[in-house]
Amino acid sequence: MQEYFSDSEQNTKEIAKKLAFHLGKGSFLAVYGDLGVGKTAFVKGLAEGLGVSENIVSPTFTILRAYESGKLPLYHLDVYRIADEDELFEIGFDDYAEGDGICVCEWANLIPDALPEKRLDITIERISDHERRIVVEEVAA
Repeated sequence: MQEYFSDSEQNTKEIAKKLAFHLGKGSFLAVYGDLGVGKTAFVKGLAEGLGVSENIVSPTFTILRAYESGKLPLYHLDVYRIADEDELFEIGFDDYAEGDGICVCEWANLIPDALPEKRLDITIERISDHERRIVVEEVAA
């Protein structure tokens, strides 16, 4: 387990950017945290670290956005609007989760049974208005 503290959106991005250098093909990141805590900012930092040139936006309404311009494809999921885990399979969740790139899933707590056994759990907690605690924990089967 690794623990980081961030006092700004830019700092959150920098933490994620550094993490991106340690990720490889098939990595899955399950991101946990309340609304507005900085989950998408974290994904933006990962994208920067991977060299993604597209603008990263939350896929809240589309559920999935794929970015192909980096050193590896980045698949960004936001499952906040998923009614049940069966919907995941309709969008090809398994293909992305076990695919040739890096898959990041916001609101992973809503789909616990669908998460890969091997993954990184990223928990972002609000400590104060401007401070966040970011915990990175490796989960293995």
